[in-house]
Amino acid sequence: MKIRPAKIDDAQEMAALQNEIFSAGLRKMPTDMSTVLANYIEHTDRIECSVAEDENGRILGFQSLRYARDDNPYGVAEGWGIIGTHVSPQAARKGVGSALFAATRTAAQARGLKNIDASIGADNVLGQRYYDAMGFTTYRQPEGLVCKVYRLD
Repeated sequence: MKIRPAKIDDAQEMAALQNEIFSAGLRKMPTDMSTVLANYIEHTDRIECSVAEDENGRILGFQSLRYARDDNPYGVAEGWGIIGTHVSPQAARKGVGSALFAATRTAAQARGLKNIDASIGADNVLGQRYYDAMGFTTYRQPEGLVCKVYRLD
């Protein structure tokens, strides 16, 4: 498996991966290429967006990290990082998420972040378990969400 920065050319495959997650009942809404570009690859607050690909160049998952501004939709404290993780159900439990988070943690440290937020749907038990395994802890629970923090010390 190779971890590398996401490129504009990856947007279609990243959208297909999110739609695969949706079809498996693990994501609330389908997506498209323009949404992936806007939210992950070209977002103005982007710190890093990494993809994990197999030996054939197929994207197995991706993870984004961006700065939290004071008007972010998650209510995350300004200056924190906001993380999002998307792994193909067919690649689950094969180290994809761990490899992606290693790259994300390095990017966060390089930018001097102290905290990373993961706002996870309250009904997304798999997502909550993933972030727990990465070392995140719950710090607040607004309606419908479980918000976890990773502290970079």
